[in-house]
Amino acid sequence: MELYKENQLKIYNSLTKSKELFKPVIEGRVGMYVCGPTVYSNAHLGNVRTFMFFDVVYRYLLHLGYKVRYVRNITDAGHLENDADEGEDRIAKKARLEEIEPMEVVQRYTVDFHNVLNNYNFLPPSIEPTATGHIVEQIEMIKEIMDKGFAYEVNGSVYFDVLKYNETGNYGVLSGRKFEDAIHNTRALDGQSDKRNPQDFALWKKADERHIMRWPSPWSDGFPGWHLECSVMSTKYLGEQFDIHGGGMDLKFPHHECEIAQSQTCSGVKPVNYWMHTNMLLLNSQKMAKSTGNFILPNEILTGENDILGKAFSASVVRFFNMQANYRSILDFSGEALEAAERGHAKLMEAVTFLDKIEAGATSTFDVQKWKQDCYDAMNDDFNTPILISHLFEGVKVINQIKEEKASLSSEDLAVFKNTVNAFVFDVLGLMNETSEGNNSEKLSGVVEMLITMRKEARENKDWALSDEIRDKLLALGIQLKDGREGTTFTVN
Repeated sequence: MELYKENQLKIYNSLTKSKELFKPVIEGRVGMYVCGPTVYSNAHLGNVRTFMFFDVVYRYLLHLGYKVRYVRNITDAGHLENDADEGEDRIAKKARLEEIEPMEVVQRYTVDFHNVLNNYNFLPPSIEPTATGHIVEQIEMIKEIMDKGFAYEVNGSVYFDVLKYNETGNYGVLSGRKFEDAIHNTRALDGQSDKRNPQDFALWKKADERHIMRWPSPWSDGFPGWHLECSVMSTKYLGEQFDIHGGGMDLKFPHHECEIAQSQTCSGVKPVNYWMHTNMLLLNSQKMAKSTGNFILPNEILTGENDILGKAFSASVVRFFNMQANYRSILDFSGEALEAAERGHAKLMEAVTFLDKIEAGATSTFDVQKWKQDCYDAMNDDFNTPILISHLFEGVKVINQIKEEKASLSSEDLAVFKNTVNAFVFDVLGLMNETSEGNNSEKLSGVVEMLITMRKEARENKDWALSDEIRDKLLALGIQLKDGREGTTFTVN
């Protein structure tokens, strides 16, 4: 039987501001859409935090046995500088500044985005559509919205009529903003805008003579509004109503609010059952953002080539650091926090490595079934990774007790314990055991094991001086030997 039938997953729904029991539209299948990057620059760590969390969501849903269609888009056109309807397209602006083609910008930063996610052990989404690959579908959705009377054309640009929509809909249902308050708090149009109301947003923008990225449409040569692409691609690949839509909390308004209005206008039903939003990543106690220069790139952490951290850190440590905080909580990034995460990660991986060497005992001194259920309960409670990690460290304590011959697990319990640890550490959290891969660690392990064998022979020959010399010299190099019933193991500090 699939695990999802045994587990009651609850998700905090940004739409209802409460945790709700997860019931997919189609039993056993999940449709999930996550807003991807606008590829005009490198993704910083704050951006990656959102994608990393939804990678864990994807992994856990797969672990539970769901068939998941995970769609994460690439915005390669239509995203204006101020996230609204004015200014220059971000990609076109970058192309103009660097004197290259816009699609060169797109290619460069799409490749960089994929490299970062590969380095950090992300699973690829099921589908990764692009805005430019769906221009035809976007034009068709605009036509449908106009035919229903919820959009108007002025001077070659098309705008969504929020006031008209709000007669029967609720623009603000996700963000909690009241339309009446928005009207009072918005300054009047200055006469230069084509909009009827300040709250209206662009579905299609007419391109001026300098704008490189343009496509023909019934209204003008131009480009689609930023909000439109996600409505088009989510409904195309997941249907008019699907299960989960995710993104950073900064997208809640206006982007996701506009998506709801567009999609619901066309289908007549609420497009998404569960809206999920991640919170901010701080650096120097301020929001990480390219616009302020307060950011660090993910690959700069791996190389150590930055002005913020004192050394390089592994991708798995960064994943572990991120998972120590709830996704709806603000997370503060610092070198001290990463070093603490590195120590915790090392303890976890040391225990996981030793787990393979454990032999079953006659009885169990630890309630494995309850512990296993605790792990699932943590993830079933809105993907609570910090609580899951705390339970995994309960498991680490048991492993260390077994190593010291103070605890034991029966054959059946040991098998369950091993499977559960490996499932949550590697399959769900996506961590990597770097003690046994990369950085010549296999060669290091071979050399240390050879010295352990030499030390064992010295001890058998009662050559205590040589035995102690091997141990002390390894310790001086940061390699600590630990003698136990199962033999001698080592850790690298």
